[in-house]
Order: sequence, then structure tokens, then C-alpha cells
Amino acid sequence: MLPFVVAIDGPAASGKGTLARRIAQHFNLAHLDTGQLYRATAFLVLAADGDPGDQATAERAARRVDPAMLDDPRLLTEAVAQAASVVAAIPAVRRALLQFQREFAAHPPGGRRGAVLDGRDIGTAVCPDAAVKLFVTASREVRADRRLRELRQRGVAAIYQNVLQDMGERDARDEGRRAAPLAAASDAVIIDTTGLDADQAFERALEVVARALAAHGP
Repeated sequence: MLPFVVAIDGPAASGKGTLARRIAQHFNLAHLDTGQLYRATAFLVLAADGDPGDQATAERAARRVDPAMLDDPRLLTEAVAQAASVVAAIPAVRRALLQFQREFAAHPPGGRRGAVLDGRDIGTAVCPDAAVKLFVTASREVRADRRLRELRQRGVAAIYQNVLQDMGERDARDEGRRAAPLAAASDAVIIDTTGLDADQAFERALEVVARALAAHGP
């Protein structure tokens, strides 16, 4: 039987990462935050004083990404986040990282029966045959507020209007790129977290995943 795959997509700070981790933990599934692949690519480019927008430079960096890098706290800086949004718009980078993601879904580590992948194009491009597709979103203002609080918790001085502007620019890059733009799959369940806390979002997703898992079989 094929692995049980949950694809979770959505814009930055929508809550999809938190939701993906909780679903994976609850159902004992492997989890891959695919955004970390693009952050790792961006980190490698910046570490070499390269231009994240240069296709050849970014593609070479993408091919050097090692799974051991994905938990590096240096990937969490705002500079890396901004550069990641730039490299993610490059088709060659997406192609270079596509196989890694599909291999993870097809062969979940640890002998688990399935995997949860979250990102921008999991349900539309990476795993179009996923058993469950969720699209997690929220208003841009709410997402900017969440990101602001996250930055301040890390000790980063940030201004709401600047974060809101950056969020808008990232959304435009994600939604407007030629290669696998951010969009909800036609068969995705939409979860709008604008007025939901993490527990409420999890409860909504839990029902969808549990029903699909029961249909999938042991």
C-alpha cells in the first residue's frame, strides 16, 4: 500500500507549519517542512555572498542542500526568509528540490506509514495524489501580526508596517511565480485561521485527516 500523505499548503504565517507538526505527531507520521529546503538554499547563497536572484548560483546551492542542515537555527533569520522567497521563484531551484520532497513522501523515514509535507505547492505540484490536501490561510494583517510577535520573541526589533509590507511582497512572489505558484488545489480543504487559534485549527484538520486515514486502511 502506498504511504498516507497529507499535503498542507498556504502563505507565510498562516499557521500551516504548526498544524503540520501537530498532525504528524498525533498520527505518528513523518514531517517535512519544505520551506526549510528553500531556506537552506538561500542560506548557502548568502553565506557565499551570492545573489539569491541569480539562477545559476541558486540552483547550485539547491543541489548542495543536505537534510542535516534543515534544523540549523541560522535558517530562521528574516534575511534568510526573504532570500528563500526569492530563490523559491526560480524554476531550476524548484526542480532541484522536487525529487527530495517526493522521495520523502514515497519513503517516509523511520518506517512510518505516511508523511505530512507543508509548503506552498505540495498539493498542486509535489504530491498531487496526496490522500489529504489542506490549504491553510489567514488575512494578511493577521499573518503580519503573528510574524511580528514571532520576531519580537526572538529579540528582533520589528515594526508592524514593515512586516506587513514584507508579507505582501512575499505573497506576490509566491502567487506570481511561473513555477508552481501558491494556490489551493481544486480538491483541497480550506482552513481559514484568521479567527482561529492553533487548537481550533487542529480540531478542524483532525477530523479531515482521521476520516481519510480510516478510508486508507492500516
